[in-house]
Amino acid sequence: MNTEYRRAKRRKVGFDVDVTDTMTGHVIGKLSNLSETGMLLILGEALTSDALFQLRFTLKDGEGNSRAVELGAHELWSDEAAAPGQVWTGFRFIDMAPEDVAFIRGWVDAPGSQYV
Repeated sequence: MNTEYRRAKRRKVGFDVDVTDTMTGHVIGKLSNLSETGMLLILGEALTSDALFQLRFTLKDGEGNSRAVELGAHELWSDEAAAPGQVWTGFRFIDMAPEDVAFIRGWVDAPGSQYV
């Protein structure tokens, strides 16, 4: 029985992708999984709860070309990870360029992807 309630499928990242807060210029965490509507990050410390962020990360397309994606995100929840000093944090996207949405959709649907 499938108990998945998300509207969009989420792809596991499987490699290090730094996520930067564009307002401060600091890397806030690593991308864990991604959909066209949200993402899960692993952070070194909790962020302000229910806050809005301007974030940027870079992914490679199926041909190995790098693409920077910048977006507005709303922090929805946070929970301690099993590793000491790490925090899982879920975001929903609130603003993103249409071409970045299309890129992420294609990245998530790429052949060989593993899903959460």
